[in-house]
Amino acid sequence: MAGGFLLFDGCALKMGKQPRQEIAPLYSARSPEFQQAAGSLLGPNFVSGNSITTLVNGNQIFPAMLGAIRSAKRSISLETYVFEDGEIARQFTEALAERAQAGVKVNAILDAQGTQKMGRQNLERLRNAGVEVAKYHSALWPDPRRYNNRTHRKLLIIDGKIGFVGGVGIADLWTGNADSPQHWRDNHYRVTGPVVAQLQATFATSWLKTRGQVLHGADYFPPLAPTGPYLAQAIRSGAHNENLDLMYLLAIASAQKTLRIENPYFLPDDLMRKELAEAAKRGVKVEVVVPGKRIDQKLARLASRRHWPELIRAGVRIFEYEPTMVHVKLMIVDDIFVSVGSSNFDNRSIRLNNEANLDVLNRSFAAQQTHLFETDKRRSHQVTLDKAGGLNFANPMQQTAGLVAPQL
Repeated sequence: MAGGFLLFDGCALKMGKQPRQEIAPLYSARSPEFQQAAGSLLGPNFVSGNSITTLVNGNQIFPAMLGAIRSAKRSISLETYVFEDGEIARQFTEALAERAQAGVKVNAILDAQGTQKMGRQNLERLRNAGVEVAKYHSALWPDPRRYNNRTHRKLLIIDGKIGFVGGVGIADLWTGNADSPQHWRDNHYRVTGPVVAQLQATFATSWLKTRGQVLHGADYFPPLAPTGPYLAQAIRSGAHNENLDLMYLLAIASAQKTLRIENPYFLPDDLMRKELAEAAKRGVKVEVVVPGKRIDQKLARLASRRHWPELIRAGVRIFEYEPTMVHVKLMIVDDIFVSVGSSNFDNRSIRLNNEANLDVLNRSFAAQQTHLFETDKRRSHQVTLDKAGGLNFANPMQQTAGLVAPQL
């Protein structure tokens, strides 16, 4: 397969068209060796003293984000793939515009493809108010290969002190409480503490690329005191930085007891499927929650299903979520390592898109995410194999009957 890594003396080296190799399961995600390897290989190291609040669905997510924007005193950094005209987009537009007019430095990176439907009025309102808007890789870019590289990140950083990261875009379909097929199921995360500087640095690299300007100083990188108990790192990936690929492979190889994955676009490549199968064969309980019939990308679902039989035969358990579109992007390893953010489990996220994830090493945080995962799993049906080896889609579990969103 084109592209990949060779591990040499503890470093990840880009190897062009050399085939990628499996990562040996040398230690558990619970071990100091895993923390050392993940911190060294994936970019910024783990830092302690962070507070992370899980926000479940739009009813919790959007009020928290809008409240933080309205509280900004010095700077706002927003990077998003989706900004779609509607009620919630207009609320964000007004909140951002008001802060810009009040003298706050507001910088927004909007993906040119994902924000095509943001509405001319919203864009003009932002720019007229003084918001610095950068459209990421427009269709008019001279090199069409660069147009295929999207920023899929969902980042919001307030005054360099409060960060938001996850999978939620700015659109009405994320509003509500996943209580109907028109309201998606998703998680987002409010972060304070030293790791916010890593989230801000992720945004700053994109701003440098799009605008050629370096964001620095106390407006963007103020001193950050400890605010909570969580050990965390912010990793970023893009077309020339495959940290996401390495994180997935390292996490899977380090699973010894449990591996939980929830992702809307689950299309692991050959090596990733082999790693997942090997994990199941060595006794790891591997469970995957994906969308059922309510999914926005039907072709992705069909492509994903082609490879399910080999995974199921290896012992991987796959569940299809029933009530609505599930857009959660979550990985939990051995009840201690958690990765959340914008990344999908597919080659577009790994090879082409700019993504941002937050990795956390903490049992309490992992328990919170496991509770949400198990709640979604109970509202799903398990896919099995029939006698001929084909996929068997059983009747949905009775637990899926009610549309009650998970709570922490």
